[in-house]
Amino acid sequence: MARYTHRYQGGVELPNARLDRESLRQALELFRYLRPYRARFAAALASMFMGSLLSLAFPYLAGSIIDAAMRGRSGSGMAGADRTALLLMGVLLLQAGLSYFHSLSFATVGQRSLVDLRRATYARLISLPMSFFAQRRVGELASRLSADLTQIEDTLIAVVPQFLRQSILLVGGIVLIAITSLQLTGIMLASLPLVIVVAVIFGRKTRKVYREAQDRLADTATIVEETLQGIVNVKAFSNEGYELNRYHEGLGRFLNTTLRGARLRAAFNGFITFSLFGFIVLVLWSGARLLQRGEITFGDLTRFGLYTTFIAGAMGQFAELYTQVQKSIGATQRVRELLRETGEVEAHLGPPRPSTLSRLRGEVAFEKVHFTYPSRPGVEVLQDIQLKATPGQKIALVGPSGAGKSTLISLLLRLYEPSTGRLLIDGRDARDYRIEELRGQMSIVPQEVMLFGGSIAENIAYGKPGASAGEIEQAARQANAHEFIQAFPEGYATLVGDRGVKLSGGQRQRVAIARAILKDPAILILDEATSSLDSESERLIQEALETLMRGRTSFIIAHRLSTVRHVDRIVVIAGGRMVESGTHEELQSRADGVYRRLAALQFRDGNFNDNPDVEKSTD
Repeated sequence: MARYTHRYQGGVELPNARLDRESLRQALELFRYLRPYRARFAAALASMFMGSLLSLAFPYLAGSIIDAAMRGRSGSGMAGADRTALLLMGVLLLQAGLSYFHSLSFATVGQRSLVDLRRATYARLISLPMSFFAQRRVGELASRLSADLTQIEDTLIAVVPQFLRQSILLVGGIVLIAITSLQLTGIMLASLPLVIVVAVIFGRKTRKVYREAQDRLADTATIVEETLQGIVNVKAFSNEGYELNRYHEGLGRFLNTTLRGARLRAAFNGFITFSLFGFIVLVLWSGARLLQRGEITFGDLTRFGLYTTFIAGAMGQFAELYTQVQKSIGATQRVRELLRETGEVEAHLGPPRPSTLSRLRGEVAFEKVHFTYPSRPGVEVLQDIQLKATPGQKIALVGPSGAGKSTLISLLLRLYEPSTGRLLIDGRDARDYRIEELRGQMSIVPQEVMLFGGSIAENIAYGKPGASAGEIEQAARQANAHEFIQAFPEGYATLVGDRGVKLSGGQRQRVAIARAILKDPAILILDEATSSLDSESERLIQEALETLMRGRTSFIIAHRLSTVRHVDRIVVIAGGRMVESGTHEELQSRADGVYRRLAALQFRDGNFNDNPDVEKSTD
């Protein structure tokens, strides 16, 4: 198995895996995204290989010019040097063309394959079950689509081509200097171990400081995230200065660490600069002595000096390339982990697939259902739930906060599966249906509405992608939203802002109701859908919902008991169990009943109409 150290980016921990056979194997698996473009990738590799060989020809031809010039001094003229110079210019021109081709090709292939990988990763991500999201932070998942894939992108476009190019220059350079002079080659290779040892020591220390710096940066990113998410509280408590001080202190710690790392990197760069250029000086000095003794020519010395420069440059690049590859291995493993996850649905491009499922009647039955959240295996949230709803029936779910009402709805939507027991839809096990087709005939109006950042029309049409403007307007009229939408200068094209912040709570709720109306579901779920509306709007919306619920099986999570007096059946859930069931009148008649006690707590005089706006609880 791969061994990990860690780095942080944007407040999210990213693995920084060591290179080993397993980690490299996993990384290479992602190269299958290059297959559609393998012809151009192969052409780019061939072009880069030829360009690198031509680079190695430069020192040889440069040495030949020097030798020709030296012979010219003996009376043979400069014709040989001129021809060699023209040849060298031709080689450089050809090399420039090859460089353009392989740079553009690697960039094209890398970007196209990364688009495919991003699409596959995003498709896998949105298809995963709720149990996956319950155990991970949003920032971590967003990082896989941004930081991790960006790191892989850099590797495909820049690191891999450079690694191959520098490898060719290093190996080819060593071979050619050995051909030129074995003595100078021995001198050069003898000085390499010291440089390598010092580079490894500095590299380890620098990576340690780098990880610490990313930890400090993660702290500051967390402060920003918390502040922006709770910006209303920050402003309500007038704590802008306090948050600024927290951020300033975090930046100070980050700055101190990064400066310590900068000093290390500066010392390392100074050592590398001294070593590499000292290395070249040593070779030139040794070559000059050989030249004086007549053991090599001026051209040989020139060739050897240039080849040595190539080798030194390649070695200097390998340290940085190794670090980049190491980071990419960690990013690759995270993406691979995500791609290996089992999705609950298959996401695909284009318009929604036409459903092969005929319209449901809406019969729903929970049979001896028990449920435990995967993230809390020791806590049974639902116990022995047996509940049946006939087609078109209106069922209200009431009970104390945390009783399990919302969990029951999550099972109905198949966001989770029962631990034991069965959920039946129209007499069939819910797992026998394609999950997207089943949800396609359900609609929910949540208590806390989250709108997308587009227009009002786009948010309503989310219930039925491709809906016409007339259908959208009709749904808005039924939800009592048309009047306030038309009051905006841009009407239905009005942008709602991030999460709908430009609309009031009541307006967001009515847009969500219009979205549900447009979907025309067989099974409707209302999570206190009128809780954010004023009295007049609530009356109008209740009328619209009564029309909407007619002929549809409806489940209503009720926090205000005044809203469920006229449903067909009220189910009381407490402690994860069904403790009571009946109509409003039946449950009110039970002297020691849970429903009657909840009603008494909300409305102490027993009149459900005296205080319709009592503060609601959350489940």
